[in-house]
Amino acid sequence: MYAGQYADINPDRPAFIMASTGESVSYREYDNRTNQLAHLLREYGLKRLDHYAIFMENNHRYLEACGAGERSGLYYTCINSYLKADELAYILNNSESKVVITSIEKVPIVLEAMDHSPNITHCLVVGGKSEGRCISYEQAIANCPITPIDDESLGTAMLYSSGTT
Repeated sequence: MYAGQYADINPDRPAFIMASTGESVSYREYDNRTNQLAHLLREYGLKRLDHYAIFMENNHRYLEACGAGERSGLYYTCINSYLKADELAYILNNSESKVVITSIEKVPIVLEAMDHSPNITHCLVVGGKSEGRCISYEQAIANCPITPIDDESLGTAMLYSSGTT
């Protein structure tokens, strides 16, 4: 069963609760937001089997960013939020990511990494304003449909390791 099915059965039931803040996100909210981001990624030209990256701390938008990839046939690369710009640029390039999703706190690192990451076409910033090469995540998805994309298919995470695991 996937989020949309849970949303149909128990729309108000929590899909997850953030331990650090107590914030609760219902299955309906989670389903709607992952659909919105999936539509936005299609609008940005990402198609099945393309890559995007997530570089931010754990928060509710992080889970949504993963969920959008899972429902749109995309590879999403979760990147350790403690990396430096040169390390981030390496992973962005090596994973062939086209979009990076980050938080306001990580923007300076992402901007530096983007100088060396020519394939990145869009940078979405959670909790931030649209400025320069970065676009407010919340504003970007606001007008996107909450319905599933037409070509919904299973995507998955592409994980990087330091080689010690």
